[in-house]
Amino acid sequence: MPVSPSHARVVIIGGGVIGCSVAYHLTKLGWKDVVLLERKQLTSGTTWHAAGLIAQLRATANMTKLAKYSQELYGNLEEETGVATGFKRCGSITVSLTEERREEILRQAAMARAFGVEVEEISPSEVKERYEHLNIKGVTGAVYLDKDGQGDPANIALALAKGARQRGAQVLERTRVTRIAREGRRVTGVDWEQGGETGHITADMVVNCSGMWAHEVGRMAGVNVPLHACEHFYIVTEAIQGLKQLPVLRVPDECAYYKEDAGKMLLGAFEPNAKPWGMDGISPDFEFDQLPEDFDHFEPILEAAVERLPMLAEAGIHTFFNGPESFTPDDAYHLGLAPELDNFWVAAGFNSIGIQSAGGAGMALAQWMEDGEKPFDLGDVDISRMQPFQGNKKYLFERATESLGLLYADHFPFRQKVTARGIRRSPLHQHFLDNGAVMGEFAGWERANWIAKPTQTAEYEYSWKRQNFFDNVAEEVTAIRNNVGMYDMSSFGKIRVEGRDAVAFMNYVAGGQYDVPVGKIVYTQFLNPRGGIEADVTVTRIAETVFLVVTPAATRLADQTWMMRHIGDFNVVITDVTAGEGVLAVMGPRSRELLNLVSPNDFGNDVNPFGTAQEIELGLGVARVHRVTYVGELGWEIYMSSDMAGHVFETLMEAGQELDLKLCGMHMMDCARMEKGFRHFGHDITCEDHVLEAGLGFAVKTDKPNFIGREAVLRKKEEGLKNRLLQFKLTDAEPLLYHNEPVMRNGELVGYLASGAYGHTFGASMGLGYVPCAGETAAEVLASEYHIDVAGTLVKAEASLKPMYDPKSERVKV
Repeated sequence: MPVSPSHARVVIIGGGVIGCSVAYHLTKLGWKDVVLLERKQLTSGTTWHAAGLIAQLRATANMTKLAKYSQELYGNLEEETGVATGFKRCGSITVSLTEERREEILRQAAMARAFGVEVEEISPSEVKERYEHLNIKGVTGAVYLDKDGQGDPANIALALAKGARQRGAQVLERTRVTRIAREGRRVTGVDWEQGGETGHITADMVVNCSGMWAHEVGRMAGVNVPLHACEHFYIVTEAIQGLKQLPVLRVPDECAYYKEDAGKMLLGAFEPNAKPWGMDGISPDFEFDQLPEDFDHFEPILEAAVERLPMLAEAGIHTFFNGPESFTPDDAYHLGLAPELDNFWVAAGFNSIGIQSAGGAGMALAQWMEDGEKPFDLGDVDISRMQPFQGNKKYLFERATESLGLLYADHFPFRQKVTARGIRRSPLHQHFLDNGAVMGEFAGWERANWIAKPTQTAEYEYSWKRQNFFDNVAEEVTAIRNNVGMYDMSSFGKIRVEGRDAVAFMNYVAGGQYDVPVGKIVYTQFLNPRGGIEADVTVTRIAETVFLVVTPAATRLADQTWMMRHIGDFNVVITDVTAGEGVLAVMGPRSRELLNLVSPNDFGNDVNPFGTAQEIELGLGVARVHRVTYVGELGWEIYMSSDMAGHVFETLMEAGQELDLKLCGMHMMDCARMEKGFRHFGHDITCEDHVLEAGLGFAVKTDKPNFIGREAVLRKKEEGLKNRLLQFKLTDAEPLLYHNEPVMRNGELVGYLASGAYGHTFGASMGLGYVPCAGETAAEVLASEYHIDVAGTLVKAEASLKPMYDPKSERVKV
């Protein structure tokens, strides 16, 4: 039995492909004292029965970068370690059986080109040439990726483990972690049990790579890791005579994927209604276990598959396999530093793409651990995106029934989850529902996305074309631009920072100047040492020693954690007060008129200029109004204690009747902000986008002596910009933009849109995207001819550095 060390620089819990990859990459960076503990044998949880599909293309550029890295790594591992990984580039084909799915895969193909992935659109007859066994009846389109492949999951993990061992890591099997010790915001070590013996390892860091046990292991450390196991089915046929190597085949409209392996066919499924597993915990004896067969559950998939691949009817079934895999609430994995602690890391919840993700995820996490900051934007998978309530087991059980099936469902824009809904509600929730609001879910919040008319069914009808709310949103934008509209912003994060060092702390952690009069509102960013944007916030000085930091709903926890980690010796207290206040935005040229009807206070420019807040009377109560806007119009955000929210809503609605006040939703806000060129955190601005290249230099005050990122801002000013964020407007009114569409400059691919929305005021789709500009003037960048690739069709676009709507912001200051 191997002797367990008394101390490690890092303890990795879990010996699946992810844990082995983290160990491999940390040792590659030169880390010593790396210890991996596996409760049973390496790969014995989920890794051993994975299908081993290894695709390059993911939903974003950085996730694609990680998948491509995995491929390259697996191609070289055998040479390095002598362990055969079974990796081969056999290509992949994805076919569509509907026109909507065809548009989806063509948009994905365009995105692939933007991300540097080789992709080819092929016709149904070309599919038949490359996959002769396939029945192409009903096939509307297909794409082929020649560098996609497959591998042997268990051997990939064992090769990574061997590579880590060769560089000094200790990999201890049959060693179960029984307790994680912690002091304050740090873990200090782990207790282990091995064949009846017990011990303790002190550790500088711990990484939770425990797969479907990660939720439970997280709980040992007081860390939330929301995931749930589901049953995942596939069958393997008997050997089929003459069967040669084939590309991996995906038929998402039939929930199926196919893989040729050693002369047999594997058919797997991501069925729409999944079967969660392990609700009462997972047996401590679980090791290479299979779950009971459920042929009735799998039968509809198999029936369609036999039609699609007739040779399955002739081949006998060698194996009917059912094994558990873990799924997360949003089908993105969990990676990074846990918000609750400062030295506890997570890499888990890989939603059936663990093999293709493991190499890149291990590399990214190791680099993050090495540098103390993310190597590039990992917002899609950063565990700090998860809300505390999402660790609730009943919630996870309900959501898991849907998560697995969504992998192969149509990925329509604005598609909403249907399970585990209604958890977080604004105090104005029912008021909006009663007025026709159609809710979307965001970070668990139910938010009014659009307002249905009495003659409409108040629900989404999804499409890649104009959806059923298109005209509703157009009318909402028109009201905001020409009259007055009102929408609910209660879900946005509200963080109170108070204490005698509040001004000094805010001046250190954020780029703006906070030594301002009480009532002043400052828009700015939290920067990292590279000048990248960690948070995009609006900060109001509420009192001499109190600030209110307003953040996007999804990043409240991440933004609060960022501040907590930079408190140092500053005497401040940081508190989440999101639920304490409701917020109604009243926006549009007649917004001042509306407020004058409900309040005796003065809303004129002398008393309440743009960028200031004041306490007011409203109806029979009191509120605080912030004169700011995310839609580019005269307007106010009205903050009221949650108990008064209903009264404030009713007062405004009643007074608004004579002004034709229109209720609006979040889709309107996104379209309006796009017209104004306002940035959206997570899309247009991320931790790897320099604040100056994002066009936000005005929000950073370098005359302050000391704030995070100051040197990087000054350096960039000296060096000059390498990229610029441009606003684009299509010259054709018909095509729709969402995000990730390729940007062509003078016929050459130069980037992709970070975000897109319809500009109803302009009657065309608009987008924001970065364009390389090293050594060029702004005029030279704008003098080029631009096209946007929409599902393979190039559409001419106008480009601008200034907002196309109200470039001088005169409307917000009237």
